[in-house]
Amino acid sequence: MQILHKDINPDLATMLNGYDYPAILVTADYQILATNQLYLDNFGKISDQGKALCHKVSHGFDVPCDQAGENCPLSAALGSMRRERVLHIHQTPRGKEHVDVEMLPITDDEGNLKYFVELLKPVTLASPQLSESEFVGNSPAFNKMLENLLKVAVTDASVLLLGESGTGKEMAALAIHHASSRSEKSIVTLECAGLTETLFESELFGHVKGAFTGATYNKQGMVEAANGGTLFLDEIGDVPLDLQVKLLRLIETGTYRQVGSEETRHSDFRLICATHKDIFAMVQRGEFRQDLYYRINVFPIAMPSLHERKSDMPLLAKNILKRLDKTAEHTLTDSALKLLQEHHYTGNIRELRNMLERALVLTNHKAIDDKVIKHCINIEQDLSREVVEFPDLKTNEQLYLDKLIQFCEGDKEKAAEIANISVRSLYRKIKLSG
Repeated sequence: MQILHKDINPDLATMLNGYDYPAILVTADYQILATNQLYLDNFGKISDQGKALCHKVSHGFDVPCDQAGENCPLSAALGSMRRERVLHIHQTPRGKEHVDVEMLPITDDEGNLKYFVELLKPVTLASPQLSESEFVGNSPAFNKMLENLLKVAVTDASVLLLGESGTGKEMAALAIHHASSRSEKSIVTLECAGLTETLFESELFGHVKGAFTGATYNKQGMVEAANGGTLFLDEIGDVPLDLQVKLLRLIETGTYRQVGSEETRHSDFRLICATHKDIFAMVQRGEFRQDLYYRINVFPIAMPSLHERKSDMPLLAKNILKRLDKTAEHTLTDSALKLLQEHHYTGNIRELRNMLERALVLTNHKAIDDKVIKHCINIEQDLSREVVEFPDLKTNEQLYLDKLIQFCEGDKEKAAEIANISVRSLYRKIKLSG
């Protein structure tokens, strides 16, 4: 415990040791009055020379956080007179670290504000500096996403991760699981893209021996394996309509039957889904069930693209290179980092990792410079210039009509109306294609 103001009652300061996290006692004008022992253990002793202001001690700011472009929990709590939470990057003896900050107003018997207690909960699932963790970043977009992950992780709410391919949705799902009360149990992942109906049900629910051709043994499904833990359905937007009703029933009741079995089973799992598709637009087009959409979309989190995380590029590139380089000898020059930062990534972090792995193959030196990175980029651009083959007009028309009739569930009058042709013309075109 450390007391930083001579007028503070030692008993009041001792109260801080009752918290399970590093804590400080602070005034409405940002002055730190005392800390608990956990604060000293995690962040070190605060200088007692002059006023110890929380924004100066934690961030090195000369002005309060909200005047320096950050969210200020004290200012928010002062306005609401309720506890407030934000994610901050704090200066610590170990360097910069993400900290989940919670501010609690302390009032007297008449409801007058006396102090604030600030709890500082270290965040271990991500890092704002070079780290062993794959989940690194300190840009505003990354911090906003991470703050949402932390808020929802402690609940049991279903999460829908939305974002372009390669933005780290699987890492986000793992982070939510490991920060949740279910972390001691398994997180089970099912990649939904490209699965047939039989395979989808078999993977998700399991099957009994003899349920279908090739089912030569009893198989546990992923729902059963996720019992007590987390079920992560990646690319949920690729689940066909006729399978979505079975998924909805599982989510609503927690019950299921293995393929080929009449026995009803139960599983208690936390659901996380992810997709790179505009799933709300799919609902409007009738390609995704609205009732299922609202069951999986309790708490949506947008995963930022690399374009939105430009300031994270040097940190990401160095961190990925550190993980890829088995010799631990290679570095990126400033010119290489600049070129990587300027590049437009359609594949996001996955593309960046691919490019750095390619750079390790191409470089003849320990320092990877802009020439090597430029070579990596040119290879990709040369591949994209290859001639793309298009189907002929008749085939294209048939593909359109097949998809349209499927969308209209076989209603040819409705299909003809959408295609702006007569029903007779529609039948004629179908007949000619056959």
